[in-house]
Amino acid sequence: MIAPLAAGSSVDILARLLAEQWSQRLGVPVPVENRPAANGTVALGAVARAAPDGHTITITGQTSVAFNPHLFASLPYDPFRDFAYLGRIAGVSNALVVRTASPIRSLADLLAAARAQPGRLTYSSGGVGSTHHLSSALLAQQAQIDVTHVPYRGAPQGILAVQSGEVDFAYYNISTLLTGIRGGLLRPLAVTASTRNPFLPDVPTMQEQGFPQYEMTTWIAVATVAGTPAPILARMEETTRLMLEDQAVQRRLVELGFDLLPWMPAAEIPALVRSEHARWGEVIRRSGARLE
Repeated sequence: MIAPLAAGSSVDILARLLAEQWSQRLGVPVPVENRPAANGTVALGAVARAAPDGHTITITGQTSVAFNPHLFASLPYDPFRDFAYLGRIAGVSNALVVRTASPIRSLADLLAAARAQPGRLTYSSGGVGSTHHLSSALLAQQAQIDVTHVPYRGAPQGILAVQSGEVDFAYYNISTLLTGIRGGLLRPLAVTASTRNPFLPDVPTMQEQGFPQYEMTTWIAVATVAGTPAPILARMEETTRLMLEDQAVQRRLVELGFDLLPWMPAAEIPALVRSEHARWGEVIRRSGARLE
């Protein structure tokens, strides 16, 4: 299992859960290797070059297939040709947070502060082009505010920057924020899904707070190498589906802060990839984000 983001990130947490389940169900060890460089392109490039024999799997989703093609001049993989998708496995929403000691106590306060001092408010992310970055970029575009992006090497470092006051606010995956929120270090102001999150039932959505077109729920899929023989793909897809139907696995996903999404089989994922690629291209273009 090659995980494209850093240890401790939502993708890493999910990769380790899936690897454990695959190992139990297939009777073979499934080690997890983190390759977080270049917004996940290093990891996906390695998968694209691997032998199509069913021995290499990865976690992929919006960042890999919908964001990166618009962020990089070239990629070491083609999201439309190089992967055999095995199923959509979960979703994860973000929450907008500030440090608990911040004078900003609501989304309205944040917008007022940003408009009073254009460019002065700062927000962190786990890197340019991450869902954290684009959640804030989407807010800036829809609210027409000027705020300053401060990218870090990964989500854990970016979250610490909010907690310590190095930056004023940020959006991160709810699953990685729960410890800080429950520990009284972070104050959540909004969630990015179209519905409230069960772990933060008192926190309103962005849509409830005046942004009807704002929605960011990251879908996550598991994939292997294109060209893998059909019988192997069929077994891998079936293993993934049965795993996600297991109520113990579902409970664990919810405990970790993930959103349970309806099962989407492999045959339907290429259409999702193309739709998401088109949707986020405009947001990224307007943000001016680029990666080398």
